[in-house]
Amino acid sequence: MNPTFHSVPALKELFAADFKIGAAVNPTTIRTQKALLAYHFNSLTAENEMKFVSVHPKEQTYTFEDADRLVNFAREHGMAMRGHTLVWHNQTSDWLFQDRQGAAVSKEVLLGRLREHIHTIVGRYKNEIYAWDVVNEVIADEGEALLRTSKWTEIAGPEFIAKAFEYAHEADPQALLFYNDYNESNPLKRDKIYTLVRSLLEQGVPIHGIGLQAHWNLYDPSLDEIKAAIEKYASLGLQLQLTELDISMFRFDDRRTDLTAPEPAMLEQQAERYEAVFRLLLEYRDVISGVTFWGAADDYTWLDNFPVRGRKNWPFLFDAQHQPKAAYHRVATLAAEQRA
Repeated sequence: MNPTFHSVPALKELFAADFKIGAAVNPTTIRTQKALLAYHFNSLTAENEMKFVSVHPKEQTYTFEDADRLVNFAREHGMAMRGHTLVWHNQTSDWLFQDRQGAAVSKEVLLGRLREHIHTIVGRYKNEIYAWDVVNEVIADEGEALLRTSKWTEIAGPEFIAKAFEYAHEADPQALLFYNDYNESNPLKRDKIYTLVRSLLEQGVPIHGIGLQAHWNLYDPSLDEIKAAIEKYASLGLQLQLTELDISMFRFDDRRTDLTAPEPAMLEQQAERYEAVFRLLLEYRDVISGVTFWGAADDYTWLDNFPVRGRKNWPFLFDAQHQPKAAYHRVATLAAEQRA
């Protein structure tokens, strides 16, 4: 492989005065993308390895090996590390919500188990992980309801949200604690996220930031919607981070499967889109402290299988051979102009 990514400026240097530049990783990609990650990024997020089912599959069993591997990689390469995620309705072990007969546990038992889990995980990585996505995706996508229905709400009501932040703050008072969600720029969901976080702040809950997942595409959301979301969230006085950025080549409802490589026009459109997004992010650099991609290069992305099974996607600044794409060059030029 011709490592031309070394011959261009590192993303982390281009934006050193603005915000951290991160990538989601797993035990495979820290090996297959090691040189790219070490050169361009100064922050990492575990893709799946710190989610409940991965790290705490049974009540008395913690499996830290993969998570430790990622934390060690970050430490060895002088990178910051984000923790993802402590509370989610997906990828959570069934035992958490059940007694030994399979019936639902009480609210008190569930919150006790949650506290023990958070204290164990956050405590293990105290001084290693600087920020946590404490609660993930609890907002209802549609309708009037604020929260999505889940085993969490069915057993504990909304109280588990505040408790999770309190437990995380107990375990590591120095860690920055985030609420994280997707479709965060959709006006309906944006207003619900704002309502939830404002309520937490009014209760005195230790929350320090909002994570905008930023799973976007060439067409949506509009820059105006992104800008409105940033301004609304920032009005709460919290820091913001883009936590899972990728720019899909396809609209969400596009089910085409005929492409085996991105068309030149798509690559140009993606370059224009990334430039416009980063121009906006730089405009709000005083409230945005991190921009993390949900991956690093096109050889590995969760979008290869979502929402269309088996379809290849190309959502990053670097191609499948880890070479800079037009999108990288547009973003790099923008950053250089900002420094000039």
